[in-house]
Amino acid sequence: MTEEELSKLDLVQLYDQLELLDPPPPISMAPETVGWLWLAVFVTVAFGYAVWRWRKSYLAKAYRRAALAALRQAKDDPVEIASLLRRTALVAFPRSDVASLHGAQWLDFLDKAAPKVAFSGSQAGDLLSTAPYQKQQPVGPTNVDLARMARLWIETHRPHKGAI
Repeated sequence: MTEEELSKLDLVQLYDQLELLDPPPPISMAPETVGWLWLAVFVTVAFGYAVWRWRKSYLAKAYRRAALAALRQAKDDPVEIASLLRRTALVAFPRSDVASLHGAQWLDFLDKAAPKVAFSGSQAGDLLSTAPYQKQQPVGPTNVDLARMARLWIETHRPHKGAI
């Protein structure tokens, strides 16, 4: 068509004159270089390692979750709390380091295992070391402090590396 003929056509007629182009071939999503494959392998391995570490940590802390659940059941009973702390320490530390401790040595051990908690020299610490041997258990604010300190100890103590 000449330019003169094209000028006589309206827009719809011009549109009808257009020829459609073939669409380009689809773009492949496969990486073209080896670097992308190595990156995919690295990301997959890193993700697998992270999941493995998380699972290992989660399983290693199962005794803490069980101890916290038992602490909720024990409420403010100092005998139960003393027993619970002993059982938790026996799981987290070698038996030879924990089983023979009592009195001030036991409280010092608890203090060293969780520096944020100070059982030694506190009324709660005194209650913890004497409650299992008393016939009648005292009731008062010290019991609440003992439960709070026990919770903090369970949450923050640093277990022995080879124990778990």
